[in-house]
This record gives sequence, structure tokens and C-alpha cells, in this order.
Amino acid sequence: MTTARNTGHPEGCWYADTAGRLNRPAFAGEADTDVAIIGGGYTGLGAALELAHKGVSVTLLEGAEIGSGASGRNGGQLHTGQRVDPQTLETQLGADAARELWEMAETAKAHLKGLIATHAIDCDLRPGLIHAWHRPRFAEDDRAYADFVSRRYGYDQVRFMNKAEVAAELGTEVYHGGTFDAGGGHLHPLKLAQGLAKAALSAGARLYEHSRVKRYETTADGVTLFLTNGRLRARHLLICGNGYMPGLDADIDAHVLPINNFILTTAPLPDDLILPNKVAAADSRFVVNYWRKTPDNRLLFGGGENYTPWFPKDIRAFVRRNMLKVYPQLADIEITHGWGGTLAITLSRSPYVRQLSPHVWVSAGYSGQGVVLAPYFGTLLARAVTGDRRDAELLMRLRTPPFPGGKWLRIPAMIAGLSWYALRDRL
Repeated sequence: MTTARNTGHPEGCWYADTAGRLNRPAFAGEADTDVAIIGGGYTGLGAALELAHKGVSVTLLEGAEIGSGASGRNGGQLHTGQRVDPQTLETQLGADAARELWEMAETAKAHLKGLIATHAIDCDLRPGLIHAWHRPRFAEDDRAYADFVSRRYGYDQVRFMNKAEVAAELGTEVYHGGTFDAGGGHLHPLKLAQGLAKAALSAGARLYEHSRVKRYETTADGVTLFLTNGRLRARHLLICGNGYMPGLDADIDAHVLPINNFILTTAPLPDDLILPNKVAAADSRFVVNYWRKTPDNRLLFGGGENYTPWFPKDIRAFVRRNMLKVYPQLADIEITHGWGGTLAITLSRSPYVRQLSPHVWVSAGYSGQGVVLAPYFGTLLARAVTGDRRDAELLMRLRTPPFPGGKWLRIPAMIAGLSWYALRDRL
């Protein structure tokens, strides 16, 4: 699949309009480094920061601008747990591994909040996340999940909301109830990425923008990366490009596929009837709607996806159709911004974390849950290449089979499957 090319922060993106730019130089010439990182999103930045703090020579190469991929375009929501529910993980891997993965996700959440506090990253962090049921049948799944994590792991941050409570919190009556997770939340994702980048630079990492890696070769003692204007030699390589790296490695291509998702923001709302307590929300659809309020009282709403290398011609209209199904009262509100981005999924929706060769690691395919997990998984990759492999090896146990169909048929098969599940949202 040819990915929608990332050349930098997109036009019409509210995040880019409110965060500014880092303006890092492009890599040129030849150099050596202990660890090379491909990708200037949360995973790569988390790894760069950890390595720099350890005194390791680290060079990060971003093909466009820092945070201009999914890390700076997403809904900014903080979710609890791994992407796959713990009941399924227990069935697949056993009770002990499932508990370790739950604790890892909670550690990732605490790690993220610690980074924000330690480095004084002004990214509009706020607590609270509602999961709203667009069909009554989804209540059963949420009750099973809440009971499981409460009994097994002592997680008591989830409470149930009836239809009237959800309507009051969301400002819409289209949902049948839901849950509130006090451990979830939301933030400005691009400000977070830029804050992590500034912290990594201060610690001694070298960060380059507009430095696209065309290919890499492994050698007996490391890796050589070939760029448009130079060559970088490294002892280790961390591949952290998520949905923007098709063609770089055949193994990654088989397990990680890019899809596109879209967001709008409205003009500032005239009142506080929608999300009066400024929590974030997402619903139970397969193609999920997700939304929150900005500090200046805009509604930031994400909804709709496609599986092609191009975006809709009118992103604002594309997302607005979904927004009006939730908030028909906003039919006359001005839409001020609209943008799209490419994320990455795996067949199982578990992240794809692997050691591809003695000197090469990858972490990708967060399937929409990367705000919390990706910075910490980057940290775990950094620890793996400096001798502490335990947590990375646990992540390597996650089941992430290749997409069926092989090189030529996996994209059509994926499109057919995702389209079927999207159709079920309307049934």
C-alpha cells in the first residue's frame, strides 16, 4: 500500500496552528552513532530521550517534521490498558503475562504523566474519558471488562453511567449509556511530541527533520542507513515510523498496515452544554467517533476513515457528517479546521514489537492507542539495545500475525474486512 505522503504538518490542522514548529536541520554527509532511530513521533522520541539520558550517542531521523505523523495529528486521548482487552490477553498468553501487560500499560500512563511534569510540557493535559454505547449490547462488554480489571488488578477508576448521565455529560441523547474512566484523559498531542523532542535535545540527542531514509543494510557489527543526502552508520537501529514506513522492511509491511483517519474542529461553542466537564469521549463503533473540547471551547471531533493512499477532497465535510449524527444541534456551527493522518494497525490490534535482526528493532501498529503506549514502548526499545530486554521480550509475545493474502492481496483483503465491520456500525 502506498501511504499518503507526509511532507510536514498538514494545512488546516488546529494542532499545527497552535503549537508552532521546531525547525530542526536536515541530515547531510556521513556520520556514526550508537543508535539510529527512524521516525520522530512518540516512539522514536521516547527512545531518543531514554538513550540520551543514559549517555548513549543517538541520532533520530524524521522524514518530514517532528510530530507531523500520527503523533501530532491524533485525537489526543489517553486510554487505559493495552489495545487488546486483558481477558483476551489472559486467554492467549496466560494470567501472569496478562497481568504484566496490564501493569506495563499503567506504568506507561504514569511514565507519560511523569515526563510531562518533569520536563514542564505544556500540552493541556486533562483527566477523564467516557466510552459511550451506540447500541445497548455494548454494555455487556464494558461490564465484563470493568469487573475483570477491578477483581484481578484492583483498578477502581471505571464507573457506569446510565443514559441520562451520559446525555448530561456529552450534551447529546444518541447514546444508551456508557462508562467513565477517571484514569483516562486527553491532551494536545503535537505539543506533547514537541515537548519530548525539546527534552531529548536538552539531554544530548541529535534530531533531524526532512531526512528520509531510503533503505538500510545490516552489517556484521551494525546497520548502515542510506538517505537522500547522506549515510549514517549505527550499532543499532530502532524503526519507529508506524504508518509512514511501507517499503522500508518486508517483514514490517506484512504485519503493519496504514489506514487514514480524520478530524475537524469547530469555531468556539457558544455555551458549555457539550462536554461541560471537559472530559474526552469515544463511542463503541468499530470506526470509532472520538471527541473532546479544546481550551478555547472548540469541539475537536474525529470520525471516519479510509484505506486508500489519498484523503477525501473535503475533509471537513467528510467528518462533519459523522459529527452531526452525534450533535445535530451543531448544523450551523462553523468548521474552522479539518485534517487527516495515517496511523497503523495490526491484524490482532496488538502492537508489533520485534527484534528483526541482531541490530534492528521495530515498534509499530498501535491501532489507535499510541498516545500512552508509544512513548513508553520507545523507552523499552532503548532499554533493550542497552541490555535490559525483559519488557521488550514480553511485548514480543503479543500475537500479531501477518495480514492474509501475501504482498499483492493483503491490501484488498484488509479493505474488504474493514469495510464489512464499518458496515456493521450502521446495522
